Amino acid sequence: MICYEIGDATDPQGSGPKLLVHVCNDIGAWGRGFVLALSKRHAAPERAFKAWAAGKTDQPYALGEVQFVPVRDDLTVANLIGQHDIARKTRPTAAPPVRYEAIRAGLSRVRAEAQRTQASVHMPRIGAGVAGGDWAVVEPIIEQELAAHGVPVIVYDLPPETP
Repeated sequence: MICYEIGDATDPQGSGPKLLVHVCNDIGAWGRGFVLALSKRHAAPERAFKAWAAGKTDQPYALGEVQFVPVRDDLTVANLIGQHDIARKTRPTAAPPVRYEAIRAGLSRVRAEAQRTQASVHMPRIGAGVAGGDWAVVEPIIEQELAAHGVPVIVYDLPPETP
């Protein structure tokens, strides 16, 4: 079961180890959406992602891959490559950048890490922001890849803005 909470996904709540999952693109761009708030709170995920995208790690940089970046004793950020290219105002595409099967593959890797470390998984509504995906498609993937395997999942929605 997925739990929904109002709050800031960059600061996951609860006790024990936590994995904070978000979706990245496969071209090495970092600068729109959730990553802006993430970088304000933790610098390491952006640095690690850019090194990974530049080929400075041994891990393959491809759709469906996940880079795990520890940021606190109890928190690791999971940079999941689930988006092909980026949406651009100057170059619209017929299909949004989100790649659902890459998100599925990445969440399978997240599940293995969560089970290994006995971590809960925290996230914003991955794939449904600048990646252009449909939450009605992403949510069942999360259910199948994480929640159905006993991994606790918390999805954060920001509080509504006051005028």
